[in-house]
Amino acid sequence: MEDNSEYEVDIYTCRECNSKNLTPDVTGVVFCDDCGLEGEAGQIDPGKDNRVFADGSGAEGERWGMPKSEMFHDGGLTTDMPIAYTDGAGGRLSTAQRRRYNRLRRQHQRTRIRDAKERNLVTALNEMERLGSQMQLPKYVKENAARIYKRAVEKQLVRGRSIEGVVAACIHASCRLNNMSRTLDEIGQHSRTGRKEIGRTYKKVMSELNIRILPTAPSEYVPRFCSELNLDPRTEALARRILAFEQIRPLTVGRGPTGIAAAAVYLATRINTITRTQRDVAMAAGVTEVTIRNRYKEICQQLNIDAENPQAP
Repeated sequence: MEDNSEYEVDIYTCRECNSKNLTPDVTGVVFCDDCGLEGEAGQIDPGKDNRVFADGSGAEGERWGMPKSEMFHDGGLTTDMPIAYTDGAGGRLSTAQRRRYNRLRRQHQRTRIRDAKERNLVTALNEMERLGSQMQLPKYVKENAARIYKRAVEKQLVRGRSIEGVVAACIHASCRLNNMSRTLDEIGQHSRTGRKEIGRTYKKVMSELNIRILPTAPSEYVPRFCSELNLDPRTEALARRILAFEQIRPLTVGRGPTGIAAAAVYLATRINTITRTQRDVAMAAGVTEVTIRNRYKEICQQLNIDAENPQAP
C-alpha cells in the first residue's frame, strides 16, 4: 500500500516555523502569530459571493437569487418566467414573438405543478397571500402561517374542509403565535368564509398539530384601538396601567379580551376628559355598546372608581 504520509498537511502547525500559535480571522484564513505566515482557509466563507463583471460597482453580476420562501409550494427555488413585452436588449416584441413567449410561459408554469396536491397548495398559498395583504400582515407572519398550513396538509386536515377556512385558521394561529392581535371577526371580514367555520377549523388544527397558545391578553389590543381612535400616548399608557392591576385579572376569565380592552380605553378617555363615545370605541373594537357598558361598570367596581366621575386609580 502506497504511503501518503508525505502529502498530509498538519493544519494546526505552521509549515514555515512549526509553531502551534495559529489564529484564524473571520473569513477562516489562518495566520501564524510567530512568523506571520498566512495559511489556507480552514473553513468555508459564509459571506455573500459578490462578483461584479461590469465596470464600476453595483448589483450587476451578483450570483445569488431570492431566499427560500414558505409562500411558494416549491420554496421559490424554481425559475419564474414573468410577463414580458420587450426582449433582453429592450426592443419591443412582435405579436408573433409575444404569442410564442406566452405559450412557453404557460407550459413552464404547468411543469412546476406535478400533481393535484401541489395544485391545491398553490391555490392555498395564493389565498394566504391575498388574505395577509388585505390584513396588512408582515411577511414573517404569512411565512409562519404557510408552515402551519403545510403541516396541516401532511396531517390530512384539509380533506373535507374548505381551503379558505383552513387558510384563515392558519393566519389566525400565526397572528396569535407572533403576538399580533387579530380577532376572528376581523379575519372573517377579509376571508371568503364565515367566522364560525374559521373558529371550528382553528380549534381542529391547533388540537391535531399539538400547538399550544396562551390566551390573548387584553393589553395587546390597546395600541390598535388607540390608533384607530386617534388617542395620544398618555391615554394609551393609562389604559395599559388600568389593565395591569391585579383586580382586573378575574374579569378576564370567561370574557372576551376585546371587550375588556375596549372598556379600559373608554375609561382612560373619560379620565383624561377626551371626547370619545361608547359608539366610537365599539366601532373601533368590533364589539357592541352593551359589552363596553358592562365591562366598564365591572372595571370601575373592581378598582373602586366612580363610574359617573372617574378619576385615575
